[in-house]
Amino acid sequence: MKKLREERGIENWQRGFVLHCRAHGETSLLVDLFTEHQGRLSVIAKGARAKRSVLKSVLQPFTPLLLRWSGKGGLKTLTKAEAAALSLPLQHTALYSGFYVNELLCRVLEQETAYPQLFQDYLQCLTGLATAPQAVEPALRTFEFRLLRTLGYGVDFLHCAGSGAVVEENMTYRYREEQGFIASLIKDNRTFYGRELLAFERLNFSDAEVLQAAKRFTRMALKPYLGGQPLKSRELFTQNILYLK
Repeated sequence: MKKLREERGIENWQRGFVLHCRAHGETSLLVDLFTEHQGRLSVIAKGARAKRSVLKSVLQPFTPLLLRWSGKGGLKTLTKAEAAALSLPLQHTALYSGFYVNELLCRVLEQETAYPQLFQDYLQCLTGLATAPQAVEPALRTFEFRLLRTLGYGVDFLHCAGSGAVVEENMTYRYREEQGFIASLIKDNRTFYGRELLAFERLNFSDAEVLQAAKRFTRMALKPYLGGQPLKSRELFTQNILYLK
């Protein structure tokens, strides 16, 4: 990437990805981007829907891009976009999972706030979805946990809330929002085994039971950030799975 920038004499460009596009006027697009050093931002791509526009084929999800824009308000104007590499080949479940990750970022990230490490986590997630479609769930759970940490989610998986006691593998712990986990004999949807919490801390989702527990936890933990609106990508995935059956 650095060599490419040097060869073209490119200055003030940023790496980025398209998260979402929607029509604007007769020929333009409103595009939500996730960029390496400016985070999520919205741009207008003028004329991108015109028949001869080169942007039409470039502004696609999961394509690594080099981007430039102008403007000081909340809505920037895209001035240049080039593919930096081939699109990541997401198919079937991996494709819907990619849309889910994109929608998460659109919903939870503040505009124009830099998340350089999360950008790398996002790229790693997409690469995992493209190269190991049989391991979609671990890739998604890993990204969700890293996203939560980026958002300032401070739950300690190694110690009990309040007492600070060390989590034990065979004990059960109940999750309390904004507090963490406390030892509990109550067993419900908010209860987790100590071995699951220890695996969460290591981002180790190789065990099937841990993987299911991680999915249950991230849905609870992300809910306050998503509000009451359901995720469209999740609904789309469910509809298509039912259709395929």
